[in-house]
Amino acid sequence: MGELTVRAWKRYGHDRLYVDLPDGTAVAWADRRSGEVTVLLAEFRDAALEVLAPYLAETSERISREGGRLSLPSLAPDDDLAKNRPGAELRTKLTAEGPSALERMISWMLRRESEWDSWRAGLVGERVMGAELERLSRHGWRVLHSVPLPNSVDIDHLLIGPGGVFNINTKHHPKMNVWVGDDSVKINHGPPRPYTRKVRAEARRVRRVLEKYSGTTVQVNPILAFVGIAGLTTVATLQDVRAWRDRDVAALGPVTGALQPAQIETLYEIARHRRAWEDA
Repeated sequence: MGELTVRAWKRYGHDRLYVDLPDGTAVAWADRRSGEVTVLLAEFRDAALEVLAPYLAETSERISREGGRLSLPSLAPDDDLAKNRPGAELRTKLTAEGPSALERMISWMLRRESEWDSWRAGLVGERVMGAELERLSRHGWRVLHSVPLPNSVDIDHLLIGPGGVFNINTKHHPKMNVWVGDDSVKINHGPPRPYTRKVRAEARRVRRVLEKYSGTTVQVNPILAFVGIAGLTTVATLQDVRAWRDRDVAALGPVTGALQPAQIETLYEIARHRRAWEDA
């Protein structure tokens, strides 16, 4: 047990403690904000927990004082996701990794499909969907776009208002017919795509973040929103995921009864903070 050492590590917004062997091999690490411990080598579990205990005592006391709710640092301008426009993450990827203007012109002249075409279509879809969601603000709803998650993925839109919390995954399939099943989606009778499973997983991640920093139970409702499609068919057994056309979200405007104004603002302030999503 005495052979283990503890070192602090702070980077990319993380604040961790690593437990190392004499040769530098990490056997466990702890998140100092949440107190959660991840054991990397099972045989050292007990010893690692023992050496970490004094360091995590302060974290445990703080969580207890705050009623089980973790706190976020003050919101810095660079961490404010309310500034994000619809499709911000896709636009960043296209700018950094996409083809040049010359390459796009050559592809257009040769009528050659590009792997980036779907990204550009997605950007258009998110902008259309974003405009629909912004119209709900007059009914007391708050909306965020392009909420970044680890591993270079994002939540297209997050809607918080009197009717509850909704994570929205937008798909742009112009003039195509869409079939939505319990676990997958088919476009024009093509191969199954895991859209349904993905939006469910996003809802779980949103719920964990909001509950972690609010200290309350939060229900998150997943929506698959389709832009510009010709037809939409949903299986009757699909109960937990809403499959809508982009303009269907207007129906949420007058919906109330799930959240009070103070709850809406609390959840919105958490969700707009980039740091809240770093471990989502």
